[in-house]
Amino acid sequence: MVRAPLIPEQRHQELLRLLRSTGVLSIRELITRLNVSHMTVRRDIAALEKSGQVVSVQGGVRLADWTGHAPPRERASRAQLELPRKQAIAETAAGLVEDGMAVFLDAGTTCQSTVPFLAGRKDLTVVTNDFHAAIALCGLPEIRAIHTGGEIDVSSGSSSGPLAARAIGALNIDVCFLSAGSWDLAHGVTSPSTDKVLLKQTVMRAATSVALLADSTKWGIVERFNVTPLGGLDTIVTDDGLPAAVVDRIAEEGPSVLQAS
Repeated sequence: MVRAPLIPEQRHQELLRLLRSTGVLSIRELITRLNVSHMTVRRDIAALEKSGQVVSVQGGVRLADWTGHAPPRERASRAQLELPRKQAIAETAAGLVEDGMAVFLDAGTTCQSTVPFLAGRKDLTVVTNDFHAAIALCGLPEIRAIHTGGEIDVSSGSSSGPLAARAIGALNIDVCFLSAGSWDLAHGVTSPSTDKVLLKQTVMRAATSVALLADSTKWGIVERFNVTPLGGLDTIVTDDGLPAAVVDRIAEEGPSVLQAS
């Protein structure tokens, strides 16, 4: 039996119901879920946006009261944001590290925050493309530290590109801690830079296990270039700011979800 098409009000309510379970959805996914045309989805979004219930984002839509917001690009500004969340995530992530491992720390303030929690590990090797993390590792002489080198990004205090990727290709990594300023269900982890994508994907191939470290304020943000779908991750370490329904949807994609309080 063919289901009768929904009237606009019914579609609006269904669209809002879907958003409450995920926080953000792509236009493509809404077309499939609602079984309507691209133009119909656009009209529905425009109507809900006019009423203040949703906000358009690149390639999709999110709830108006969703907390996700694009972080600043400049490192010093990002370092001051969401410090309790970052510390909680970093401490939880460090629990995945065992003696004798080779660990990769991606560029970013959350991954850098894991360094103090690695103190006391035996025979640990930490590889990073982040200069701030490398400096912090200098305070832990018992840890063997390796910097990837590569083209320097002054704003982020890190390096990336083909030279950094080549260094990673010569290593065997046990666990990769991946950073992200943008992630969602439809697009996975995204990045504003192709050089960063190259390095992240190279590390993922070199690693036995991949863990994403990303707080809930970055959920629902989409950048231009795709790094990996969420199903390409083994673990996601985030905070307790995501709704339970969103966590369940993420887990359905495959990764284990650890929520730090």
